[in-house]
Amino acid sequence: MRSVALSLLLLLCTSAAAPAFARPPVVVELFTAQGCSSCGKANALVSDLAQRDDVLALTFAVDYWDYLGWPDTFAKPEFAERQRAYAHRLEVAEVYTPQIVIDGRAQISGVRPDRIEPLVDQAARRAMDPPDTQFLGTNRAAVGSGPVPRGGADVWMIRYDPREQEVTPKKGDNRGQTLVQRNVVREVVRLGAWRGKPTAYRLPVAHVEGLETVVIVQAAKGGKVIAVLAK
Repeated sequence: MRSVALSLLLLLCTSAAAPAFARPPVVVELFTAQGCSSCGKANALVSDLAQRDDVLALTFAVDYWDYLGWPDTFAKPEFAERQRAYAHRLEVAEVYTPQIVIDGRAQISGVRPDRIEPLVDQAARRAMDPPDTQFLGTNRAAVGSGPVPRGGADVWMIRYDPREQEVTPKKGDNRGQTLVQRNVVREVVRLGAWRGKPTAYRLPVAHVEGLETVVIVQAAKGGKVIAVLAK
């Protein structure tokens, strides 16, 4: 407990002294489904974006197309809930696939790769002043001090598989086709609220090996990304 308090104190001092901050990577979230016949190009685009150092590309599989005959092997209800939060915040009438959300600020259909990369490049040039973040050992993450957006901010932990994975649905619109997906999210957990003061958050125990862990600070209820912490 003493080491955690000391780390938070150091984080506070660092936050107060630092005149500038490096921009966190652009968070590109793809909402897709193995039963979505138009998601192939979006999957490929996210796989390409994942190779950029200035981008954190995440693939969220949603379950609302499962009724078409193929239950998505990566989908979880909480992934669709995250997409619905973005839909409400970004004033999108209904959820759809493939949808790409960039830094929680903008959304665009994943069938338009020619328009997506310019939006990502634009986001990468946007100035940001994020709070300091760091991992404390293996089971905690800390967020330093900084301005909080109106309505508050949430801290999320996301675990994803960085490998390219192939799935061949046996039913549905993509029956018999090999689908390739990368950075597939396997777990998303809200760690708590961030109120602008240095705070430590406990990370849930990882039950699956080989996953990458990232922590994202963003405005509450599907708002803009404020900070990103990656191992």
